[in-house]
Amino acid sequence: MKIEEMPAEFKHARPIVKTLVEHGYEAYFVGGAVRDTLLGRPIHDVDIATSAYPSEVKALFKKTVDTGIEHGTVMILDHGQGYETTTFRTETGYSDFRRPDQVNFVRSLEEDLKRRDFTVNALAMDGDGQIVDLFGGLTDLKAGLIRAVGSPKDRFFEDALRMIRAVRFAAQLGFKIEPATLAAIKENAPLLDKIAIERVNVEFTKMMEAPGAYFGFIELLAGELNHYMPGLTVADIDLLGYADLVKQARPQNDQQAWTLLAFELGLTAEDTVVFLKGWKHSRHLIVTAQKSITLLNKLRMGPVSNWDLYITGKAIDTALAVAKLSELVVDVATLQARYDQLSIKQSHDLALTGSDLMREFGLKPGPLVGTVLSKLERAVVAGKVANQAASLGVAAQKLIKEEKD
Repeated sequence: MKIEEMPAEFKHARPIVKTLVEHGYEAYFVGGAVRDTLLGRPIHDVDIATSAYPSEVKALFKKTVDTGIEHGTVMILDHGQGYETTTFRTETGYSDFRRPDQVNFVRSLEEDLKRRDFTVNALAMDGDGQIVDLFGGLTDLKAGLIRAVGSPKDRFFEDALRMIRAVRFAAQLGFKIEPATLAAIKENAPLLDKIAIERVNVEFTKMMEAPGAYFGFIELLAGELNHYMPGLTVADIDLLGYADLVKQARPQNDQQAWTLLAFELGLTAEDTVVFLKGWKHSRHLIVTAQKSITLLNKLRMGPVSNWDLYITGKAIDTALAVAKLSELVVDVATLQARYDQLSIKQSHDLALTGSDLMREFGLKPGPLVGTVLSKLERAVVAGKVANQAASLGVAAQKLIKEEKD
């Protein structure tokens, strides 16, 4: 098979392949970019594999960076673009189920491709657009299958993360996992414990945000991978509920994806914090989800106050997006309008400060200042007091008298 009209990304990188070939080496485009071109999908990073050893690659090009020299990868800089060029290699020994203990450079394309994860990712393309398919990748692309190259068990022992990558690809491509590969995932699912949760997080998040997230969840549950993922051990039913929701509409970012998941799991705000910390998420995402879940759980019970919207703060966008995704019966547009119309969005917006209170009313630093400011803040949010210095001063005077009495 030949690609007659290669995408511009490949055309820009073709001089590199041409240079390598002209000097007697083999060179091919490999990986996801080749797969996505065949599927008519947008392509991203263009990777090159070659029979030239790293030192030989560096000798041919003026500008290179050793981005992964121990694994044979050299970044070639050309007209402001960087192209990762990796020597054909074999790998042996995977004592940590993630990285090879030893890498050996070889001159054989077949030896290089046979170590790759799935047949649809083991396709190569030469500089003229001719596809090299040594493991049935084209057939699997046409059939919509994710199939391990060679022995699935061997591939997963080499890198246990490939199991979660399989379900991620199923979600992104709308494919099914080939039966023998799925059976090997189920058999070897406990190996997922060997992988750093941050790496699993990246793949799982991509899966949740993928167009075919539903397919990914179905395959994940069939392979029982969730039994080895924090907080999802006995969440089969809830995960199916999530999968059904994202059939029609999908989360647009990490905050929405994880907040929706926590909501579907029925977590409280406190449980959400524990759950997301287990996945080693950033503080920003955790706080956003915590505030969103607080509001969503209140909306589940009934109407919410302006104060509820106010304390949600910047997380309101995530909370309301998840409310729509979860099919919660609420008027999202009205809630957004109510939030937009709040006189203040944070305490710093209050037109009266603690210094003003101490100066105008002779108060000393202490709890009274904080109490008065807190009550003023609530009064402004509720619309009982205008956020103007004069109005706040009158209200403050009354509050100070009440507190002192």
